[in-house]
Amino acid sequence: MIRESAVYRSIVRHGSADTNRNRSLIIFENLFFHVHPVKVREKALRFRHTYWLGGIAMACAAILTATGVLLMFYYHPSVPQAYRDMKELRYVVDNGVFLRNLHRWAAHLMVLAAGFHMLRVFYHRAYRPPRQFNWVIGVVLMLLTLLLSYTGYLLPWDQLAFWGVSVGTNMAKAAPVLGEPMRFLLLGGNIVSENALLRFYVLHCVVLPAALLLFISVHIWRVRKDGGVQGPPEADDTPEGDLP
Repeated sequence: MIRESAVYRSIVRHGSADTNRNRSLIIFENLFFHVHPVKVREKALRFRHTYWLGGIAMACAAILTATGVLLMFYYHPSVPQAYRDMKELRYVVDNGVFLRNLHRWAAHLMVLAAGFHMLRVFYHRAYRPPRQFNWVIGVVLMLLTLLLSYTGYLLPWDQLAFWGVSVGTNMAKAAPVLGEPMRFLLLGGNIVSENALLRFYVLHCVVLPAALLLFISVHIWRVRKDGGVQGPPEADDTPEGDLP
């Protein structure tokens, strides 16, 4: 029998989850399951507590990763080849318009879902102890999501992208003390040029996705270890003296 073989037992050490101890050990010793708590309150899984907003944002991130990798096969971060690649993607590549639009609309939906997710956390007061650290992680994730959307804005290298990034970086330049150095660091110079395109490409495809993956992992780990999401305060669990 397969389940009695040495190979199977070396991979699955505790067999089927027939006891509470086995269920706990499966969670603790599994590479993928160990981020989950052994037990979760049933009310933490209710739809009205989550609205699936975090899951929607995660699904968008997965779609963006898949479509982004496919788009990289048809894109060169150089001037003027970047714009030519966009034209070829539109007029030459099979389903190129669908692929690009899927990437673009998934990015818009991710920003929207992440924003509503933060509003849900705020109005359900899920940022309170012991979840205040995870609230900070969520803020960082929101900033990373916005930066990913912004850095991808320049990659088509058309008029809309050029002037949009020009306006955005000039607004950043107005920030006190760090504004000017930050703009120069982002653009690799004083104007939006090929240096800026290459830097935005590296940020969009390497640096920011790696940071997003890291903080998403920490975020989900903390949610699970805190026993799931925090729902709206109820009469039976509202601290004394705290208004519902």
